[in-house]
Amino acid sequence: MVSNHNVKRTRVSPEALEAKRLKELSKVKEYLALNDDLLARKRSKTYRKEDFEATTRILSINPEFYTAWNYRREIFLNGLFPASTPAQIDEFLSSDLDMTMAQLQRHPKVYWIWNHRRWCLEHVPEGPGEDGDSREGWRRDNWNKEMFVAEKMLDRDPRNFHAWNYRRYIVASWPSIRTKDDELKYTKKKIQSNFSNFSAWHQRSKVLGAMWEVTPATRTEQDEGMSSHHAHSCCRLIILKEFEFVKSALWTDPGDQSAWIYHRWLIGEGDDLVVLQREIDVIEELLVEEPDSKWCLDSLVHFQRLLLQHKDESSVDVSSIQQRCVFALTKLEAIDPKRKQRYQDIKSQL
Repeated sequence: MVSNHNVKRTRVSPEALEAKRLKELSKVKEYLALNDDLLARKRSKTYRKEDFEATTRILSINPEFYTAWNYRREIFLNGLFPASTPAQIDEFLSSDLDMTMAQLQRHPKVYWIWNHRRWCLEHVPEGPGEDGDSREGWRRDNWNKEMFVAEKMLDRDPRNFHAWNYRRYIVASWPSIRTKDDELKYTKKKIQSNFSNFSAWHQRSKVLGAMWEVTPATRTEQDEGMSSHHAHSCCRLIILKEFEFVKSALWTDPGDQSAWIYHRWLIGEGDDLVVLQREIDVIEELLVEEPDSKWCLDSLVHFQRLLLQHKDESSVDVSSIQQRCVFALTKLEAIDPKRKQRYQDIKSQL
C-alpha cells in the first residue's frame, strides 16, 4: 500500500485560484450570450447561413441543447434546402454527419446527437452513388457508412445501448445491409467477448423474435417453397442451438444476470413442458456446482412456478415442487436479504 506521505502535493496560490474562477466565469458568460442570441434568432424565424453557424457554435459547447438541434433542422428545411440542388443537399447532410461523428467521439451517449443523425439519413435525396445507381445511390452509400459507424462505436463500447438502438434502426430502415444471419453472428461475437453484454443479448432476442414471427404475409422470396414442416424443423433446430449457447454462458458466469434474463425469454411461458423440465434439470445440475448462486436459485423458482401453472397438462408432483420452491426461497432470503420481502411474497403465493 502506498503511503499518502509519498504523494507530492502542489500548492495552488490564491492568485491562481482566482484566475481559474474568472476564466470559468468568462466561459459561462460566453455560453449564456450564445444561448440568448440563438433563442432570439429562433423567435425571429430567420433561416440564414449565419443562423446555421450560430447553432454549430453552441452545439459544440452543449450537444444536449435540443432546441438548437431543432432550430438547425428548421434552417435546413426552410432556408438551405429550398435554395440548393440535390447534390448540395447531400453535401450539407454529409457534412452534418461528419460533424456529429466528431461529437460522438466525445459524447457517445447523448441522445440528441444520435437523433440528428437519423434525421439526416431520412432526408438524403435521390441521387447517384459510388455504384452509379441513379435513385438510391446516395442513400445506400450513407446507410452503409452508418452501419460502419455503429460498429465502430460498439467496438469502443460494446454495451452502448444508444449504438445498439441505432444499429437496429439502420437494419430496419435498410434491411439489405445485414441479413438476420449476419446479425446473429455479430451478436454472438459480442456476447462471446463479454457474456455480461445485456444489449447484445437483447439485440439477439429481437433478431430471433423477428425470424420466428415470419407469417405468410411477411414471407420473403427466400422463404417461398419452404414447407411448413421444414420451417418448423429449422426453427426448433435454431432454438435448440440457442439453449446450448446460453447454457455455456450460464455455466461460465452464473452470477451474471444478462444470460439468465435471455434464458427466461427463450422459455417464455413454459408452454413446451419438455423444454421447461429439461432446463430445470440444467439449473439443478448447475446448482450442485454453485449452491449459493442467486440467479440459479431465482430462476429455478421461476421455472418451477411455470411448471405449477401447467399442472393440469402434466403429471407433476405439486407438493414436491412447492417444497423445493420454499427451500430455494428461504436460501435466497439469506443470500439476498435486500429482497427478502419479495421472496416471502412469492412463498405466500405458493
